[in-house]
Amino acid sequence: MKVLGLMSGTSADGVDAVLAAFSGPPRRPRWRLLGRAAVPYPAALRSRLIAVGQGTPLQAGEVLELGEALTLVQAEAARSCDPAGTAALVGCHGQTLWHRPPAPGQRGSSWQLLQGPLLAALLQRPVVFDFRAADLALGGQGAPLVPATDAALFPAEGGWRALLNLGGIGNLTLLPPARGPDRNAAVRGWDCGPANTLLDMAVQRFSNGRRAFDSGGDWASRGQADEEMIQRWLREPYFQASPPKSTGRELFGGADLERRLAELEAAANASGRVLEPADALASLTALTAAVVAQDLQRGPAVLDLLVAGGGARNARLMQELRQRCRGLRLRPLAELGVGDSDREALAFALLAWWHRRGQPGSLPTVTGAPRAAVLGVCAAPP
Repeated sequence: MKVLGLMSGTSADGVDAVLAAFSGPPRRPRWRLLGRAAVPYPAALRSRLIAVGQGTPLQAGEVLELGEALTLVQAEAARSCDPAGTAALVGCHGQTLWHRPPAPGQRGSSWQLLQGPLLAALLQRPVVFDFRAADLALGGQGAPLVPATDAALFPAEGGWRALLNLGGIGNLTLLPPARGPDRNAAVRGWDCGPANTLLDMAVQRFSNGRRAFDSGGDWASRGQADEEMIQRWLREPYFQASPPKSTGRELFGGADLERRLAELEAAANASGRVLEPADALASLTALTAAVVAQDLQRGPAVLDLLVAGGGARNARLMQELRQRCRGLRLRPLAELGVGDSDREALAFALLAWWHRRGQPGSLPTVTGAPRAAVLGVCAAPP
């Protein structure tokens, strides 16, 4: 079956689309990537999405208009990827506006903005969406959901393999080896913390809006990271918490950036210096790598680290990862035939296929739910 997967992550920079074909056993499917496309959000739409994700209040009518505008871009991405309309099914994550993980005495909740029935009508294809709700209803985190698809799509090797996504938020999947005493171990996965969220906002602030991100990490490469501050940040509660755990802009957003910049500025002033933008970006970049390295040190010995997401194109961030994750073979996921921006869109195509087949798509060992669930709600075209 041909399935379209649509993904817009925490960075809210646009929609990644893939067209994939799946067949065979659900947990070890045969699959092929048939096409890909990326459509950016218009600048005004992106600004509104990020603002509401930071808690900016909107009137009910504005939320409706925002959802409609976002859905139209999702449809555009789908048509760009599959202009002939060959897909039989569409899996669409939508745009996360707010994510509240479970807490003692409180279930979690998560809001992925999308008008699913409208998208089904525009594409004249059934659309599976709202993927997190079933796991959240069971008491799970509702995220990350990609580890289950990683286990199905990427073969095990002789040792533990890690897949790292560097989108707005960094998240890890740990896949057990094909052989040895850990071959029957559970797949693991969790959100590490900020990847591009803080970096992108800092770049926009320091450039007065002229730049959206640090292309290639060039700006950060001209600075010096404050290692003492990074080690202090690593002791913060979220970074010390054990999985299952998930997060987003609610924790690592504008207020968090302002706090970190104030702490960096105070440290620089105490040393008789002025905080330079390049130094701040170097420290934020190093923090992302340091959190990943710390998380990997707590788990089984990983031999292979495959990196995807926009951060994989940040040379300074990749350099930091190599320095802090010594002993690992670090390489792009593209070496396995999946591009930097394809992995999560492919994951939601597979989750939609699983939904159609009644196959559970969540992993209790990742989300913390008591059992696995078939994920998503299907909207049929009118």
